[in-house]
Amino acid sequence: MSEADRRFMRLALGLAARGLGNVWPNPAVGCVIVKEGRIVGRGWTQPGGRPHAEVRALAQAGAAAQGATVYVTLEPCAHHGKTPPCAEALIAAKVARVVTALQDPDPRVKGAGHAKLRAAGIAVSEGVLEAQARAAQAGFLTRITKARPWLALKLATSFDGRIATASGESQWITGPQARAHVHALRAQFDAVMVGGGTARADDPLLTVRRFQPKRAPVRVVASKALDLPRNVLAGSLEQAPLWLLHGPDAPAEARAFWRSAGAELHEISVSDQQLDLESALQALGTLGLTRVFCEGGGAFGAALLRASLVDELIGYTAGLALGAEGRPGLGALGLARLGDAARFELVESRAIGGDLYHRWRRQTHA
Repeated sequence: MSEADRRFMRLALGLAARGLGNVWPNPAVGCVIVKEGRIVGRGWTQPGGRPHAEVRALAQAGAAAQGATVYVTLEPCAHHGKTPPCAEALIAAKVARVVTALQDPDPRVKGAGHAKLRAAGIAVSEGVLEAQARAAQAGFLTRITKARPWLALKLATSFDGRIATASGESQWITGPQARAHVHALRAQFDAVMVGGGTARADDPLLTVRRFQPKRAPVRVVASKALDLPRNVLAGSLEQAPLWLLHGPDAPAEARAFWRSAGAELHEISVSDQQLDLESALQALGTLGLTRVFCEGGGAFGAALLRASLVDELIGYTAGLALGAEGRPGLGALGLARLGDAARFELVESRAIGGDLYHRWRRQTHA
């Protein structure tokens, strides 16, 4: 691949990132159209998933798209859905070459887009900045290949891994800059999720504040018995959708209350007297979610780790220690040996205000 191919694909990846949190169930795709070394069109998937990136870029390029090179972060779609295939739009525009980062694993596409372009006489180059695109598309890829969304578990703790003092005081362990960063991250995910324990303890709002997302993340609360506080969550349905995951035995009165408040209820099977978390995540995938930002609590986060459902750890560590009497960031994991613990690889770390931000991805190799 040429340096120009890498440079324009980096631009397309930057455009794709603008769609994160806004475009589910579709992938966040970026597209750049180049003719004679000059960008004549660019686009990214719009809120709700349409129009697609290629359609936006072609509209901007107009007649200049003929004979141009198109850089797109995911294989152009080849199937007829709510809109015609992007591969056909590129063919109709008479582009000369299409450069992609990833093949689309969706069975409706999976190579068919590339094949359609080649059959029309368009040169196709694949795999340009594939690793970067795969990381950026982790949510969509996980939903297609594992039938569940990508899950990031966030923990804000003291230096010694505590989330509160022994008395339960926790506001605020981290500083205002770190808390603002959390809201910026929320806006990049399709949903913000907590367990019933956190909801009962905090009655959290779970919305994006300090920023104005184009599409408010869905708020997801997992509570087997729907025994949730009815103040903040029930009184804020106009701010963001609320999905409640509950067990088969959740009381009829609680179901009726939350439905009347405007929440969306989803019954999940139970395993070992708790919600089956794998079934819960698969239900969210079926509903179209690709990226979920989980903010605890400790028991819920530990249960997700035990079930091997955490793809990414996001940590905010403050420069204070609370000691053994403080409340731990995670509940029991039941580990007998160090080798039984899931390993994560450091992706990035940096100071945010007076705190340390660090992000880790689950290792996929031995």
